[in-house]
Amino acid sequence: MLSIGGSTVSSSRREFLKSSTAVAATVVAGSMAGGVVAPMEGHALPLNALTADAMPTRNLGRTGYRTGIFSLGGQAAVERPNNEAVAVPIVERAIDLGINYIDTAAQYGGTDRWSQRYIGQVMKTRRKEVYLASKTHDRTRDGSLRLLEQSLKLLNTDHLDAWQLHHVSTQDDVDKIFEKGGAIEALVQAREQKMVRFLGVTGHTDPGLLIQCIERFPFDQILMAVNAADPHHLSFQEKLLPLAVEKQMGIIGMKIPARGRILSTWNPKAAVEHSWEGGAPKAGTLNMKEAMYYTMSLPVATVIIGCDSIAQLEENVKLARDFTPLSQTQLAGLTAKTEPCHKQALFFRNWS
Repeated sequence: MLSIGGSTVSSSRREFLKSSTAVAATVVAGSMAGGVVAPMEGHALPLNALTADAMPTRNLGRTGYRTGIFSLGGQAAVERPNNEAVAVPIVERAIDLGINYIDTAAQYGGTDRWSQRYIGQVMKTRRKEVYLASKTHDRTRDGSLRLLEQSLKLLNTDHLDAWQLHHVSTQDDVDKIFEKGGAIEALVQAREQKMVRFLGVTGHTDPGLLIQCIERFPFDQILMAVNAADPHHLSFQEKLLPLAVEKQMGIIGMKIPARGRILSTWNPKAAVEHSWEGGAPKAGTLNMKEAMYYTMSLPVATVIIGCDSIAQLEENVKLARDFTPLSQTQLAGLTAKTEPCHKQALFFRNWS
């Protein structure tokens, strides 16, 4: 048996974790060609029968999956240590409300992987109802494969619907991911081994880095930070979003309320001062409806938001159900409204 992070892997999985020159060749040759990924044998696309009546749905790019416009993020209460009594009911209730896409990551909740543990408790019985996406923050093939093996175990599943490169934030990240033995080889190998269905990339610091990634590899989906303050600094809407649309990617929006910093209900006294917030933090300027409707009015398939309580989750689902797209004038008005708090609302961007 092979030990990985305290767990064991049978000999049948050893080959999955081994270096493979064939995988590297596939990355360079066939996988760069693009095209729709064939259905995953033995695994139908998930189906939550409640989604269509719960909220509007949209195509997740060329994947063939339709997702509700609001999805559950694996942070907030769902990544806090020793928070099972709160986190697990949130995940259960999300599916009951019609949510059919759940996002998590190996890095959420630290080395104990709390987010994956909580979500995994629910996946024991409800895996077929949700499109399950996770991520690797390791930039190497072997390290990423080890993270995937652990993720599958914690999530109580034998496959992910999407496996994504997590938080691509520097040029060094891009270089390491695509070099020989880099993480992109792990993604391709995992798809060939039927451990994952679709491949994706995520980031929120600099749109140019993600543009490099999707020009070098035909990812199926992209998770990008795009909220109402986006046009103020290193805008993802300007070039990255149109390119992702052109490539028919499944586009997921994140950082919608910017961890509360874009909202007028945010308590700046509870925040730590950061240089990227332009000095002392201040109250935001939008309400949750404005924040969600801004991003939902863009060409995204869905938005992921972490929730702190079931009440918060239910309110977000209600907003999604009642969604009406905003006009260009309304969108511009909300962006202008965020100007006083745009630095803290874009705390995740590169400000150097």
